[in-house]
Amino acid sequence: MRGLLIWTLIVLLSGCGRANPAASRAESREVDASPKAAVRSGNIIKFDVNSPQLARIQVAPVQSATVPIGELAAPGKVELNPGRVSRVALPVPGRVREVLAGLGDAVRQGQTLMTVESPDVSALQSALRQAEANISQAKATVAKAEADLARAQDLLANRAIAQKEVLAAETALAQTKASLEQANASRDEAQRKLHLLGLTADNSEQLVNVRAPVAGKVVDISVVQGEYRNDTSAPVMTIADLSTVWVSADVPETAIRLIRIGEPVSITIPAFPDSTFTARVKRIGDLVDPQTRTIKVRAELDNSSGQFRPEMFATIRHSQGSRTAIVIPKSALFQQQDRTTVFRQRSDGEFEEVPVVVFWQDSNRAAIQGELRMGDQVVVDGVTQLRAY
Repeated sequence: MRGLLIWTLIVLLSGCGRANPAASRAESREVDASPKAAVRSGNIIKFDVNSPQLARIQVAPVQSATVPIGELAAPGKVELNPGRVSRVALPVPGRVREVLAGLGDAVRQGQTLMTVESPDVSALQSALRQAEANISQAKATVAKAEADLARAQDLLANRAIAQKEVLAAETALAQTKASLEQANASRDEAQRKLHLLGLTADNSEQLVNVRAPVAGKVVDISVVQGEYRNDTSAPVMTIADLSTVWVSADVPETAIRLIRIGEPVSITIPAFPDSTFTARVKRIGDLVDPQTRTIKVRAELDNSSGQFRPEMFATIRHSQGSRTAIVIPKSALFQQQDRTTVFRQRSDGEFEEVPVVVFWQDSNRAAIQGELRMGDQVVVDGVTQLRAY
């Protein structure tokens, strides 16, 4: 009895360990039905029509559009208009008593920017008074020399003196008149210098008001209150009229033929990504930079709104002529070291890699030459799926 029970248990356990033939055949059919990987043959890449990778590949039609024959795009920056910049220096050496304009302040022409206390003011006033005293003395000397000459001429007429006495009197009169002219010149020079400083001989203070030569904004200050300055050539303040600014760019020598002085150009500035501005070319450099092979181009841009600031990044763009060309989205381009290609859809799940040459592009589109024709469908999303094969 015990032997029969053991035999029965052995049979049951061996039956549980066997694989179900029907289940194995079903599982095998499931594996065979899964999509196969893509296969590449030459420039053709083919997917199984049921491949889930096809859902990640999108295509767009090839189109035609009017594009420029030649286009210039050169990076640059916003600069001050050099014709509207005034650098203010101290008219006389001295100590800055007060600075009345700050960085970024708008100032009017003639407005006082700072006051300077200078010992040169007293020297000029003394020179003026001395010149005026010399004029008075010279006038008296001239009057006496004229009287002496007249008396000598009368005596000569009566043969009371020799001719040389008259000649001596004439020489003395000429010398006194020259002294008078010199005194007048000294006085005029002193008056002119005082007038330039905005002073007169009657001013008791030694303060000089430094005024704004032009209207604009203070863009630089290099002096502080209480500082003593001897150098009258170094600027202490810079005032710029920002109603217009320049956009300066380095244009490649191969593209300089596309731009001329006086032509309008388009300006794009990253600070205003949704706007395009118009400027006019003012200067084109005469020399080529030997290191970068570029030529400096400057265009004048209206800034009456005050939104453009020096040192902002900008790009000068200019196109010449136009033509109709095949255009595709830039996302369709596959850049390689020695060539550029796109993937054209031949049929469902089948794509062909086609070489192209890009001769124009903007931020979204590219004009190309090659085998593509109107109506072709090119891959614009999922290029990475195809690059793997």
